[in-house]
Amino acid sequence: MDFTFNEEQTAVQETVKGIFTGRVTPDRVQGIESSEDRFDRELWTDLARADLLGISVPESHGGGGYGMVELALVLEGQGRAVAPLPLWATLVLGALPIAEFGSEALRDTLLAGVCTGDVVLSAALADVAGDLAVGGPGRPSVNGKVDGDGVVLSGTAFAVPYAHVADRVLVPVALDDGVIVAAVDPKAEGVTMERAVTTNREIHPHLHFDGVAVGGDDLLAGGDPSRGAEVVTWILNRAWTGLCALQVGVTEAAVAQTAEYLNTREQFGRPLSTFQGTMLRAADAAIDTESIRVTLWQAAWRIDNDLDADLAVSVASWFAAEAGQRAVFATQHLHGGMGADISYPIHRYFLWGKQIELLLGPPSGQLARLGSQLAGELRAGRKVTA
Repeated sequence: MDFTFNEEQTAVQETVKGIFTGRVTPDRVQGIESSEDRFDRELWTDLARADLLGISVPESHGGGGYGMVELALVLEGQGRAVAPLPLWATLVLGALPIAEFGSEALRDTLLAGVCTGDVVLSAALADVAGDLAVGGPGRPSVNGKVDGDGVVLSGTAFAVPYAHVADRVLVPVALDDGVIVAAVDPKAEGVTMERAVTTNREIHPHLHFDGVAVGGDDLLAGGDPSRGAEVVTWILNRAWTGLCALQVGVTEAAVAQTAEYLNTREQFGRPLSTFQGTMLRAADAAIDTESIRVTLWQAAWRIDNDLDADLAVSVASWFAAEAGQRAVFATQHLHGGMGADISYPIHRYFLWGKQIELLLGPPSGQLARLGSQLAGELRAGRKVTA
């Protein structure tokens, strides 16, 4: 496949690089990590002014109308800078499914605000992504009872990215006759938020629901429970692809910083980069990075061209989890004692790589999902393509 970017995609890539490079320093990231909400709002505003927050929002709602490839370029830039921002949560978990399945009222309420940086979104996917071996989404941990044209929620949504700053959270809900996805205000009556801090120091609170009422306009796909699995799968495929884009940026930056370190650090009067062991280890990490990159673009390209992307997303997700954690472990290990120093920036890439590896399913789970999908294709007598 030829994944050469067109002029517009190249312009997006250069704009992203221009914003993140120089503005996001290790000292700045450390300062944000020490703040209450761990959200770089000044950088968020810069991204909004550059029209990057609305890059994949439909033009009818003030966005750029671009697809998953362009959005992945933004996330890749964030990964390189390990910038503490709810980009993945807002643009992938929230804005994309609302634009695709939301009511006109919901789209009008939220999407323009996403473009201007005034609205933050998220989704509760930890539970529905957990049982990957079945090949489809798991059962939601939040239950609902139909109430007129709306629904009343009870239960707990675990580890919701940036829910503490979100204006709406998309919550998969189990009904007696299927699944729906509801856009819930985390500040609504009956919602209790429990703070939880993740591996890479982000805040992913647990949301407890006790009789939370959600109106019909806030239900995706018209609140049709027969379409719930379709909607959740649609969201998960894009969520996994977005994580792959983040992982490309994380591993690429980690490898580049490691190469610079090995070229300047000397042992026995020679740069560390001249030793065969360090060269081979760094080369393996670079190869792992490229394997994540090529499978990411295959998945994103298939999504944007309305092709069946399930297998491509599974392959990319497995590489991002398995090869990604291997790459960040190698880069930290090659720094020796400096790799364990939390005042030195390389440790942050290790934390982000591990977070992405496990966020929506570990490598074993991704591999089990891929195996289930392949078995299903073969049983159906279909030609397997990714």
